[in-house]
Amino acid sequence: MEKTIDENKQGDTLVLDQKEGNQRKLFIESYGCAMNFSDSEIVASILSEQGFNTTQTLEEADLVLVNTCSIRDKAEQTVRKRLQQYNAVKRTNPKMKVGVLGCMAERLKTKFLEEEKIVDLVVGPDAYKDLPNLLAEVDEGRDAINVILSKEETYGDISPVRLNSNGITAFVSITRGCDNMCTFCVVPFTRGRERSRDPQSIIEEVNDLWSKGFKEITLLGQNVDSYLWYGGGLKKDFNNASDLQKATAVNFANLLELCAKAQPKMRIRFSTSNPQDFTMDVIETMAKYDNICKHIHLPVQSGSDRILKEMNRLHTREEYFELIDNIKRIIPECSISVDLIAGFPTETEEDHQDTLSLMEYVKYNFGYMFTYSERPGTLAGRKMEDDVPEATKKRRLSEIIALERKYSAINTRQHLNKTVEVLIEKASKKSDEQWSGRTSDNTVAVFPKEDYKIGDLVNVHITDCTSATLIGKAVDYSK
Repeated sequence: MEKTIDENKQGDTLVLDQKEGNQRKLFIESYGCAMNFSDSEIVASILSEQGFNTTQTLEEADLVLVNTCSIRDKAEQTVRKRLQQYNAVKRTNPKMKVGVLGCMAERLKTKFLEEEKIVDLVVGPDAYKDLPNLLAEVDEGRDAINVILSKEETYGDISPVRLNSNGITAFVSITRGCDNMCTFCVVPFTRGRERSRDPQSIIEEVNDLWSKGFKEITLLGQNVDSYLWYGGGLKKDFNNASDLQKATAVNFANLLELCAKAQPKMRIRFSTSNPQDFTMDVIETMAKYDNICKHIHLPVQSGSDRILKEMNRLHTREEYFELIDNIKRIIPECSISVDLIAGFPTETEEDHQDTLSLMEYVKYNFGYMFTYSERPGTLAGRKMEDDVPEATKKRRLSEIIALERKYSAINTRQHLNKTVEVLIEKASKKSDEQWSGRTSDNTVAVFPKEDYKIGDLVNVHITDCTSATLIGKAVDYSK
């Protein structure tokens, strides 16, 4: 899966509005990609109807859930340590039940339940609607498990409870699963085949968010550009659709336009994109609508054609360059971010230099960069020897990070002495006297609060910057 959130960050404790009459307490944490955080909102909604209100106090919880990530080994180790902490608390509160959700649940179901006996409940990403039945099993003293992957489930009929929300920005899930089968990635095995959500339900959710005061959404999927609605069903079965279904199908560019027109004052972002599915009509739609933010997260993973082929990335270096050129030609102000892997099996120094030269060409605004981590069950894990020494991986990663930081700083400085539109999201981490928000191109900006408030769109004149943050003063409200 392409990453948009560092899966190794400390899990956030999520908070939701309390429902009157609910007696049981739920403590839920999420780790990993944006999809996991979005899924936790679905889980909280389902459990709210089952008598659970959330708590931020672990010790008083009746049910503790951790929504997990399997994308890299470090993320799994973080979750394991957290489960040990849960179980230490459980010894003083025997009524507490502990469950694992998400990608690790599917992959490590037997280990968690039978071998290590560290959880009571294991629920895969497509089985959240089965939580009431599974909890009934747990209440009867039995372990409960459902990790069956679905060909239909999109949770389009569940109204997510917005957790840990600033009331301004929200995720809107549009696809589930992935068909790409990159050799390093476990997602197709933990989240199943790709299917898209009914566009009408997406627009209804966008309209509902606007009515509740939200100002920005992120359309979310393992691979948003691959979105394709033709009445339901798997993306891979589209060729078997009727002529009418094909003629009335909605692709990602169509959906992006529907969202932009439905709420012209709502900022719209999307993540994550895949180069092989990113089409010209998406770029043109982004250019057409001011409320579609001018930032694209476009993972490449490697700059070497040989390694791209080993990864089963279905594009070449030159095709990626062509896509970058089209973006910069049609949307010159667009920022571009990236995912990169250092030390994939068989990677040579020449392959690594190809990655550095690709970075020199694109000049990314920011990125997510990692050393290769072998994931059990993937094709690379089964068929390829992890043969690049750890010291070499780390050295290559440090060179990638240094180059990314160089161009991040250069790109940030290009905002100096300009006035940019910023959506105020929260108080600055460094000063209660300042607001923090993001520009359309996803650069963070801080400025004095004055009389402005969270949710305002303001024009900020940039007078200074760090390597990644703009510093300025608000001059007026954005029109």
